Amino acid sequence: MVINIGRQIGSGGRIVARMLADEFGCSFYDRELLNLAARESGFSEKFFEQTDEHKGFLKSLFHINASFFGDTEIYRNNFSEEGLFLFQSEAIRKAAANGPCVFVGRCADYVLRDTPGVTNVFIYSEMEERIKRCVEVYGDDPEKVKHTIATYDKARQNYYNYHTCQKWGDYRNYNLIINSYCISEEEAADLIVSYVRNRTVAGKEEE
Repeated sequence: MVINIGRQIGSGGRIVARMLADEFGCSFYDRELLNLAARESGFSEKFFEQTDEHKGFLKSLFHINASFFGDTEIYRNNFSEEGLFLFQSEAIRKAAANGPCVFVGRCADYVLRDTPGVTNVFIYSEMEERIKRCVEVYGDDPEKVKHTIATYDKARQNYYNYHTCQKWGDYRNYNLIINSYCISEEEAADLIVSYVRNRTVAGKEEE
């Protein structure tokens, strides 16, 4: 069993993903993937942070601050963002092969598209609710939060669309799409749990 959670910022998606991991007693991967990818590649985790989904995407890592690394070997190798994405993808596949888990973002739905037992979920919400959630969590001014949301949405959309040649948030890429407006994170998690369990039972019956 693998669950991939795509989400808009302010939709409560990460919280829901954590609840799912707790409910099923399985591994949880969000930023942890950056550490796994760093171990996979031998590069610093900060290297991957520079091209993480909320940072947008770069055509080449020549744009990255060299002070992170201390030498220029990576520049001589012209190591691209596509290369980093491949390392991250391999880390995702290995994590999924190790047992049941929940992934948050980072194109895991696309990376694991041919893996049996995968459920892809996208969680979104109305803008007013997203602003409200972000203000409660970060304590920023609503207008500043609205700008941040737009920036993150654009970055995640660019990252996903660029690496998958699919459309971020398109219903055709997911098994289940949830509007978290006017429902709690617990209720959203319950919906997904019910879907996954019913889908698992249905799959066994088909076999």
